[in-house]
Amino acid sequence: MASNIVRVRFAPSPTGYLHAGGARTALFNFLFARHHGGSFILRIEDTDRTRYQSDALADIMDSLRWLGILWDEGPEVGGPYGPYFQSERLHLYKHYAEELVRMGAAYRCYCSPERLEAMRQEQAARGESPGYDRHCRHLTAKQIADYEAQGIVPVIRLMSPLEGETSFHDVIRGTITVDNRTLDDMVLLKSDGYPTYHLANVVDDHLMEITHIMRADEWIPSTPRHQILYKALGWTPPIYAHLPVILDPSGKGKMSKRKKRTPDGREFPVLIREFRAAGYLPEAMFNFLALVGWSYDDKTDILTPEQIIARFDLPAVNAAPAAFSYDKLDWMNGVYIRALPAADLARRIQPVLAQAGHDADLPTLERIVPLIQERIKTLNDAVEMTDFFFADPQGYDPHLLIGKKMTPEATLEALRRALDVLQTADFTEAGLEQSLRAAAESLGMKPGDFFTPIRVAVTGKTVSPPLFGTLAILGRDRVLRRLEHASRLLSEANPTTPN
Repeated sequence: MASNIVRVRFAPSPTGYLHAGGARTALFNFLFARHHGGSFILRIEDTDRTRYQSDALADIMDSLRWLGILWDEGPEVGGPYGPYFQSERLHLYKHYAEELVRMGAAYRCYCSPERLEAMRQEQAARGESPGYDRHCRHLTAKQIADYEAQGIVPVIRLMSPLEGETSFHDVIRGTITVDNRTLDDMVLLKSDGYPTYHLANVVDDHLMEITHIMRADEWIPSTPRHQILYKALGWTPPIYAHLPVILDPSGKGKMSKRKKRTPDGREFPVLIREFRAAGYLPEAMFNFLALVGWSYDDKTDILTPEQIIARFDLPAVNAAPAAFSYDKLDWMNGVYIRALPAADLARRIQPVLAQAGHDADLPTLERIVPLIQERIKTLNDAVEMTDFFFADPQGYDPHLLIGKKMTPEATLEALRRALDVLQTADFTEAGLEQSLRAAAESLGMKPGDFFTPIRVAVTGKTVSPPLFGTLAILGRDRVLRRLEHASRLLSEANPTTPN
């Protein structure tokens, strides 16, 4: 490496949208770079053309930016080590693959797909682990010439050592050693000129002067092969830290890459775009993901990015798998929502309501927010809790108007009394509370029994934001109209009730 300055990278493949696990990997790299005053690089490993998704790249970058994980070098930012798309670096991979062949560390393989498939079937029939049988490893010059004369375009394979061991040190897991006899001769460069992950990864990490590699632990089996490549090319490997796998909420299996539904019908988002659409705040997601496999201390959960960056380092990352707790995320998101200024929360809720078909102006939302801020865990919760502010409630069961200890007759009387009182009441929270409590007392009713039909009439719900604030925001005309409508519904549903 040219210097001791920390340089780390997140290198996603645009074959799908950004998953929570990938976001956690990106975040840990970002935090490590910021903690050490280094650079965080975004590199796009887009050489898998068969699985490439054209909209995945935009999703990955939008999701990272939404989370606040900003890269110092990479697409749309640039930098001195570009290009940052592997598809624009093919000449480099070809050069180093050819160099490995020249040095005797790799060889050309002319085996057809049909031969390779037959070989795998024979290995399976014998109960052997699949792996290339090194058929082309020691071809003679004449055999090579014959293949070339047939126009066969070869792949280039790594010439793995046939004996001995390969070891590497992992900051999180310690020293890992493998028997070289378990390693096959993997493909480095495909016949179409595109590299495999292994070659491109090693070449780019070296040329971009990456000092530390933090990636998912699923790449541990590949790391000895990469060590062999570094040694063959005479390069110093980076420092490795393989991050613990993220388990689903049960803690029994790896977190899915597809949205899951619980037995009670709840959907669990897994993609960052799904968390965003579900109404989670980016600052809550940032805080939550930082604590999946790492901890600030044994008691603190709510942390600013600055606090996390100040403390984050690899020795504190736990090697054990970490379960993804949606309950904790919901709690944490609620904490962040309650801490927002009302104007900020209103601004964030507005597009959510618009998506649900409600035209909510910001001044009105800023009045509504204090009524719901303590009651919601996600931005999306605001839709069901506020929809009646923007449209008259429709289709509710008129029997909901009748409280547990009430009769249809008493309920209708309460509605009519409320209509009468609210014609002239002061439509402020304090004025409404004073008038309605006095009306309940005049009827000899408990306030809760009197308020229930009013609540259902104006909101269509038995549970709603605080009643007096709700009435004040709705205004006299809408409240009176909804009370009259409720009275008619109740009378029609109970024909024996006196008109």
